[in-house]
Amino acid sequence: MSEARGGRSAQLKHTGLRPGWTTGACATAATTAAYTALLTGDFPDPVTVALPKGQSPAFALAVEELTGDRATAGVVKDAGDDPDVTHGALVRATVRRLPPGSGVVFRAGPGVGTVTRPGLPLDVGEPAINPVPRQMMRDHIARVAADHGDTGDVEITVSVDHGEEIARSTWNPRLGILGGLSILGTTGIVVPYSCSAWIDSIRRGVDVARAAGHTHVAGCTGSTSEKTVVAEYGLPEIALLDMGDFAGAVLKYVRRHPVDRLTVCGGFAKLSKLAAGHLDLHSARSQVDKGFLAELARQGGADASLTAEVADANTGLAALQLCAAAGVPLGDLVAVAARDQALSVLRGAPVAVDVICIDRAGTVVGRSEVR
Repeated sequence: MSEARGGRSAQLKHTGLRPGWTTGACATAATTAAYTALLTGDFPDPVTVALPKGQSPAFALAVEELTGDRATAGVVKDAGDDPDVTHGALVRATVRRLPPGSGVVFRAGPGVGTVTRPGLPLDVGEPAINPVPRQMMRDHIARVAADHGDTGDVEITVSVDHGEEIARSTWNPRLGILGGLSILGTTGIVVPYSCSAWIDSIRRGVDVARAAGHTHVAGCTGSTSEKTVVAEYGLPEIALLDMGDFAGAVLKYVRRHPVDRLTVCGGFAKLSKLAAGHLDLHSARSQVDKGFLAELARQGGADASLTAEVADANTGLAALQLCAAAGVPLGDLVAVAARDQALSVLRGAPVAVDVICIDRAGTVVGRSEVR
């Protein structure tokens, strides 16, 4: 059986679902078009962008405005077959030139939120434009600047029409992101999740890996965790299961169709849900239990004051940072608890399990032993 039939891309193909584009990819396309127009007087339409995993999609422009020292372009988000609340939203980017040496400055326009509480991968007061989309926009600004002999010093203001209203249907207000949506995405691609189709694709992934003779597979929550397990263990693509939020689907199927070893790898916050006993890690169906994290921290040596701070933390990441500063290995404690939950679901099946927790940058922040 060909290796190309396994892994994340084969799973997506097997679902029959059409992928879409993240708000970060749309903002990058709009930024690229606006900056090009600012330098040349013409908007490229469609505008092609390079995504982190090598794809080069073209985006049609819905808005083109060029006035003096600034240009605005807009792209309508297509989320594919994913039931994404931002599907159809108009993402705009306004680019304004700045004096040489200013760098690239990001602003939140109407419909894009501002971070007001700690615990997110952005500082308080920053526009809610996540690190990967920021880097995508910086990279494209640099490419356009090099093509046209400019310095690339610009201000980028990202806005989303009706974004504040749409954000009420997300977790942003609870996380302290106020005024609108977050500009998100680590790959630029929205992977569509139909529960039944995706769970079926997980089963197919296990079958393909087993048929190819692989005895060690990894259930990963996304592309960053896939990179981590490849770096840690050198696993081939065919041994990677795009678990997404469906931890239970992986564990239950592997229970019936065992492999020698299963590694579960994902973001700290998601895997803290598994550690607490949740098998569906989607934000709409399970939340990070800060009380549970506080109890783990207490068991790991946190004093009463730190335990209370963890229980009151804004996010799982904030709880992790508090514990790291105090020398309490909360990441390892979560990984061990998640592994033990996985073993309980496996019900004695002959499968050894280890768990790796990572942060948004892919840094390992917790791990369990194999058991």
